[in-house]
Amino acid sequence: MIINGRGIARGTATGRLLVSPAPLSFLSGVDPESGVIIEEGHPLKGESIAGTVLAFPFGKGSTVGSYVMYALARNGKAPAAIINEEAEPIIVTGAIIAHIPMVDRLETGLSGLPAGVTVTVTVDGEAGTVSWEA
Repeated sequence: MIINGRGIARGTATGRLLVSPAPLSFLSGVDPESGVIIEEGHPLKGESIAGTVLAFPFGKGSTVGSYVMYALARNGKAPAAIINEEAEPIIVTGAIIAHIPMVDRLETGLSGLPAGVTVTVTVDGEAGTVSWEA
């Protein structure tokens, strides 16, 4: 299965899909040392984003979130790739400086992703595609 979107940050990465129905703040929402979501009330609280293809609607919070993403990458705890419904500057900047492939505006939205099942997803930030084997 291939879904087209808009390429944001170049590169290709593969990982287990982790879908959040809620926006995510990297500043105070993700522990940069462990890669675990720590934001109170977030539906994925306690989940590790390390090595995943992390899909969430959009980012929120301070511009420092971009540097938290960079710290996650330096610590080996960053997501392998990011999919957003709509990219915003904080997440885009973080993805670029951390070398995390990123796409947004999938033609199916996040609802077209196979949530609830374990799949390995490939994100191609240059081509703007998301793919997986059924």
